[in-house]
Amino acid sequence: MKKDELKKITEGLIETFNYAGKESIRLYEEGLKIEVKDDNSPVSNGDLRVNDLISKKISELTPNIPIISEETVNLKVKNSSKIFWLIDPIDGTKEYIAGKEEYTLNAALVIDTVPIVGIVGVPKKNRLFFSYSPGESYLIEKNITKKINCEKKQPINKIVALSSVVKPSDIILNKLKEYNVTSIVKMASSYKFCVIATGEYDIYAARERANEWDYAAGHAVAQNAGAIIKTLDEKPFTYGKDDYRNPSLLIRRSENLNV
Repeated sequence: MKKDELKKITEGLIETFNYAGKESIRLYEEGLKIEVKDDNSPVSNGDLRVNDLISKKISELTPNIPIISEETVNLKVKNSSKIFWLIDPIDGTKEYIAGKEEYTLNAALVIDTVPIVGIVGVPKKNRLFFSYSPGESYLIEKNITKKINCEKKQPINKIVALSSVVKPSDIILNKLKEYNVTSIVKMASSYKFCVIATGEYDIYAARERANEWDYAAGHAVAQNAGAIIKTLDEKPFTYGKDDYRNPSLLIRRSENLNV
């Protein structure tokens, strides 16, 4: 697909993402209806409403491209597509249910194992990130759209890592020491990818966890902004695996985190 076509598809989803974000807040304020899935994770009517809105719009924009969503995927069916959408309608459902701010709405278009298009909405922070090509990552905030490129926002010699947990494992701590990390901040959801893309934070490392739909949209935003994304052992981080499981992950804002 050509860049102009990817741009049109991506920008065609922005209004839907904004509306879906508002719907997620409205449903939370009305009182969520929560069920427990087979894997013991929670799902709410907010997740399902957002999924319906985003899936419907994507189907209108790209009717011939398959959609794989966390809320509708059949894990018994292997993914054999070379081009496909990955949707995580609400990443950070526990945060969403708890009324916290870091949950995100996510959609990514994967082409030949690489997430090229990524859209991440962060409704309670009034931020929306999108990208459709290398060098074309953007943040919409307060109705202003600006390009983001991983430019460092932290002071020189201050290297701040992100973590999904309060106490990272020794493997992760040792990896962060290699990059002279000076402090670690806990943060939920794919928002981590996006604030590395803006340069607000420097690095994120994680062991094998979650599924492809949890990472893909944020991956596209960060990588297209200039971030370096690999596994902990420096292998390419790719998508389209049979079981959708993520390998380990290392995101760096740049080669030199001091610059």
